[in-house]
Amino acid sequence: MNWLRIFLLSLLLVGCGQADRGKAYVTSQKGGVSVIDLNSMELVEEINIGAEFPRGIGVTDDGKYLVTANKANANLSIINLQTKEIKNVDVGINPEFIRIYKGQVFVSTEPSSKGKPPAKGEMHHEEEDDDEDKTPAKVAIVDLIKGEKIREVTAGPETEGIEFSKDGKQIIVTNEADNSITVHDFETGDLLKTFLTAPYGLRPRGIKASPDGNFYVSTLEFSDNFIVLDKEFNHVKTVKTGKSPYGISFNSNGDKLYVASGRSRTLEVFDGKDFTKITELKTDGKRCWHFTFTPDNKDLMLACGRSDEVILIDTETLNIKKRIPVVGIPWGIVTYPKAIGSLDQAK
Repeated sequence: MNWLRIFLLSLLLVGCGQADRGKAYVTSQKGGVSVIDLNSMELVEEINIGAEFPRGIGVTDDGKYLVTANKANANLSIINLQTKEIKNVDVGINPEFIRIYKGQVFVSTEPSSKGKPPAKGEMHHEEEDDDEDKTPAKVAIVDLIKGEKIREVTAGPETEGIEFSKDGKQIIVTNEADNSITVHDFETGDLLKTFLTAPYGLRPRGIKASPDGNFYVSTLEFSDNFIVLDKEFNHVKTVKTGKSPYGISFNSNGDKLYVASGRSRTLEVFDGKDFTKITELKTDGKRCWHFTFTPDNKDLMLACGRSDEVILIDTETLNIKKRIPVVGIPWGIVTYPKAIGSLDQAK
């Protein structure tokens, strides 16, 4: 009856002339994908993807397919959101971070990571991994039409975040184990530049381009800061954050930058041009790593794995509006219509 109420409410909103806000999709490491209706901000569906330990998530520009990276199965699930048909594609050991771009899925893999699920009560898991293994990792590239892996890009050990230059000619990858950010040619995968983060901080994770393409920002988890690079990938600035920053994203117009600092349990807001700190919100959420704005940019949704919730935050006031229970260690979150966030970019 609750789902029926939510469905009828959605119809009423559309009928009254209010636009449908869409849906949010959340991967849960112990389960599949949870679907949140953005009109009611209620959980309305659970999608069983038939795989274990899903983490990275992305949605196609047309909203037809949802894709998850399944760490324990070394594959992707390509889910037809209309029919719920699922196709699995093998991509390599420990797939984690997904970006969908130009009809292709880019997924980071971590052959040198232990890839173990977190023990009960831990706030971290792979942060404790042994990084002595420096096996070069791959960014696997899957063609959505063919439904198969078509090529790989060799990056550094333990690849994590993936971003693209504004002109679409470069792939930018963070590599945790050797503290590097590598830049690759989009078409060939050839290495164009390596930026070593060690002089500024350790363990690069999140990576995001500014909407105007003039800056790249990357969180350095072990050093509690983020770095700013110019469009030629030269260091501009190092900015202090709370403890263990991971998810990072500008808002849609680029005037603010948001950082999720997991161990501090904060969402921090910085000026998107000079990167001075504006404010922060104490979320009290546990292991909040990734977030997305809603398509209308009115709210921000923060996935908090160890408190089994998605926190809904008003972007104007930075007040918490709601805590939405999502069981099973939520990890990644994206929306359709597509919105900017730590894992995605607006269409």
